[in-house]
Amino acid sequence: MNEKTLKILEFDRILNQLHQLAASEVGKKLALTLRPMENFQDVKQLLDETQSILDILRLKGSLPVSEVSDVTPHLKRLSIGASLNGLEIAQIGRVLKTTSELVRFFEALEDEEIQIEALRPTFAALHPIPELSGKIRVALHEDGSVTDEASPKLRELRFQIRHAEAKVREKLEDVVRGKQAKYLSDAVITMRNERYVIPVKAEYRSMFGGVVHDQSASGQTLFMEPKQVVDLNNKRQQAKVAEQQEILRILAELSAEIEPHQDDIKESLQSIAQFDLLQAKGRLAQQMHATIPQLSDEKIVELRSARHPLLDPKQVVANDLYIGKDFKTLVITGPNTGGKTITLKTLGILQLMGQAGLALPVAEESQIAVFNNIFVDIGDEQSIEQNLSTFSGHMKNIIYILKHLDDQSLVLFDELGAGTDPQEGAALAIAILDEVRQRGAIAMATTHYPELKLYGYNHVDTKNASMEFDIETLRPTYRLLIGTPGRSNAFDISMRLGLPKVIVNHARAFIDDETKDLEASIQELETARQKMEEEYEVAHQTVEEATALREELKAYYDEIQHERHHLIEAAKKEANAVVQKAEHQAEDIIDDLREKQKGLDQRQVKEHELIEAKTQLKQLHLTEEEQKLKKNKVLQREKRKKALHIGDEVLVESYGQRGVLVSRLKDGNWKVQLGMLQMSIPEEELTLIKTSHEQQKEQTMATVQRTQSKGLPSRIDLRGERYEEAMREVEQYIDQAIVAGYPSVTIVHGKGTGVLRKGIWQLLSRHRQVKGYDYAPQNAGGTGATIVTFK
Repeated sequence: MNEKTLKILEFDRILNQLHQLAASEVGKKLALTLRPMENFQDVKQLLDETQSILDILRLKGSLPVSEVSDVTPHLKRLSIGASLNGLEIAQIGRVLKTTSELVRFFEALEDEEIQIEALRPTFAALHPIPELSGKIRVALHEDGSVTDEASPKLRELRFQIRHAEAKVREKLEDVVRGKQAKYLSDAVITMRNERYVIPVKAEYRSMFGGVVHDQSASGQTLFMEPKQVVDLNNKRQQAKVAEQQEILRILAELSAEIEPHQDDIKESLQSIAQFDLLQAKGRLAQQMHATIPQLSDEKIVELRSARHPLLDPKQVVANDLYIGKDFKTLVITGPNTGGKTITLKTLGILQLMGQAGLALPVAEESQIAVFNNIFVDIGDEQSIEQNLSTFSGHMKNIIYILKHLDDQSLVLFDELGAGTDPQEGAALAIAILDEVRQRGAIAMATTHYPELKLYGYNHVDTKNASMEFDIETLRPTYRLLIGTPGRSNAFDISMRLGLPKVIVNHARAFIDDETKDLEASIQELETARQKMEEEYEVAHQTVEEATALREELKAYYDEIQHERHHLIEAAKKEANAVVQKAEHQAEDIIDDLREKQKGLDQRQVKEHELIEAKTQLKQLHLTEEEQKLKKNKVLQREKRKKALHIGDEVLVESYGQRGVLVSRLKDGNWKVQLGMLQMSIPEEELTLIKTSHEQQKEQTMATVQRTQSKGLPSRIDLRGERYEEAMREVEQYIDQAIVAGYPSVTIVHGKGTGVLRKGIWQLLSRHRQVKGYDYAPQNAGGTGATIVTFK
């Protein structure tokens, strides 16, 4: 990527922010070397990595990356056979420790099924060496000093040193606090040449003997090692020398163990630096409230609510920046200080950040393209005296751009053609834009020239834009208006500031007709834009309301579908239960008929029992198709075409029996004579067999033999009879009473043991025509009799 572009767009300030957010020395170094990528897949990988880190930071808070130093120079020294000092080995130990912590961290993420696919190549470059890491941790402190546990010999030597030091200090304490203290310059114990000494006045040197190691600047004080501690100091010093030799041996041994793992440690270090940089990217995204953009492989840039990352987010105006889809060249016009240059820089810096794998301060669903180079010609205009040098500088830069430009490039021109005669400058600007368009590059340019406004209208792949200016407040709003060229507003501003209208009108007279027409067209466009914005707001509100209603209806529909599914499942279960119940009822009916068949020699099976049993079986075995036919409205309508009359012979489909129509009831049902029974039947369950007129012709009359219907008493006495005979007699009596039309009868069963009464009540409870039953009043038998009421 063009380094001049990085400098002009201040990409280094973004890198400095990453540098500050990195935790380790290697991460900070890597942050400063970050550059935008030019390959689509490389950029996609970088953005995927940043997205993964953002997800991890949201879930876990941070990565276990500590302040790791760059140990590359240490490893180079190892490669040439040198031994490392304690600090260098300790720093390598921290690299190994961080490596192990990162491996455990990412293995835990995998166990939790958190996606880390984008980070897997970096994760794979981590090489934990737990045994070596453990040895370094035991042998060295963080500052590189060797611990007592590094070896048993070192522990013993340090014990000897401490013991000797204690003895020396004990003897010297006796001196500085005893009678000889008056010969000292100060009652202290100090060190000279790694040996314990005391400050002795020069004239009393002979009082102590021993060795003089130093003297004061005046010569009045001698730092002497008294003779009584010389041997102890010698022993201490010998132990110190042995300690240093043991330390060197330990460090050499650790260096030798590190040496075979140089390549793995280098890879781990690079991986740690990458993770540190990725975490810095995630932290920067959180600070900026940034999002990961989508990638376009068709050179389409759509940045929604884009903000410049280096400006105060509370003050910067967000703009929608899009280019590359409907047009490849955007010409931005408008007054100075209106925000044109910052708009160019916003597009450029965000594109650089995206290609470097950084999240962008834009709204969701934004997208960037991948350019192999981004060229910029942005610079502040200089004074009138420097116009020639300004124009020359711009031209030199533009010549370089045109030399390297291709269809994979993005180019940003600020004040294209400025710094020279306006007419010539406008002509050059148009020619340069034509060349850029022919090369197929994406371009955005700012200008003051009205000729470039016409250029935007005259080319299908070119679009005009402007920075909005509020005439009322005489201030720019910094809003980018794509599709509308900017107006100079010089005349309007001058009048609002107080310039006489006569002068302004006189000035307008100097403007040629073409320019006037252009300004008028721009004014019309501006008016149309404002109207469209108002209509858009109304439409947008309508769409939002419709969307909300749609979501509400969808939720209601989903709820209904869920309830429907629930009801269907419940109906299936209920249907299965009904089938099972019907099967049990059929078995009970068949068993009952068998029992009655067995007793035919003792009593006659009643006609209504047979009708009822046959009907029950017919209903239980009615097929699904027959049920549908029963409910078929067309068939029912055809049936009703045949009018029914009293006396007609009909088929009662629900019972499967023939009967005769007796009368039409008020509720629309028919009273039908079925054998000895009269029943209320709905008309849709009746099928005409023969009319009464046809029956008269055939002279066929149905007779019903009624036994014991005349003179049947309303009271039956069963006392003294056997249980079985009494039950048969009661059952026959009940049927005869129903046929005779009695509303109620009395059954006398006596009190006794209550067995007969219990059997009669069980029979009554099963009988379909019994409405109710209870004990008789006291004057009619009390608990020895039961009054039965019929339906």
